Amino acid sequence: MVGNNAWDNYVKTFIERDYPNLIIHGYKLTSPDTTEYNCVAWAGEDDQTWWWPDAQNQEHWPPDVPREETLEAFQAAFRTLGYEVCQDDSLEPRFQKISIYINSSKVPTHVARQLPDGKWTSKLGQDEDIEHNNLQGLTGNPGYGEVACIMKRPI
Repeated sequence: MVGNNAWDNYVKTFIERDYPNLIIHGYKLTSPDTTEYNCVAWAGEDDQTWWWPDAQNQEHWPPDVPREETLEAFQAAFRTLGYEVCQDDSLEPRFQKISIYINSSKVPTHVARQLPDGKWTSKLGQDEDIEHNNLQGLTGNPGYGEVACIMKRPI
């Protein structure tokens, strides 16, 4: 991320408070905060729209996909982008992968997208985008819970 080192360090204190496993597993800031899009949109390669299955229909959600905060609804949303459930998060040539996280109540909390080098990229809510070395950096509580599902699509 291009920015002021003092500001970046300030931002990192909050990120590391909310996602302490990132300290162990490694990450870097890649863009400043914005409310234009969230993690679900970012995983779907949309940096213009906020995706969420809100019942009020205020946020974007794919047509004909239930507006529910369930793993099944999130999987269905990503199926509209060509993703299918797969076995693991290993890097596969010619495929792009996403990871859906859930909390202890089985509610989706986050979606990350794999980069061509095998690392992952995430939008932290309305905050910054980060690149993280693996999926474990965002797990836990505090954190996004656990990885519930990996999906992939051909590139």
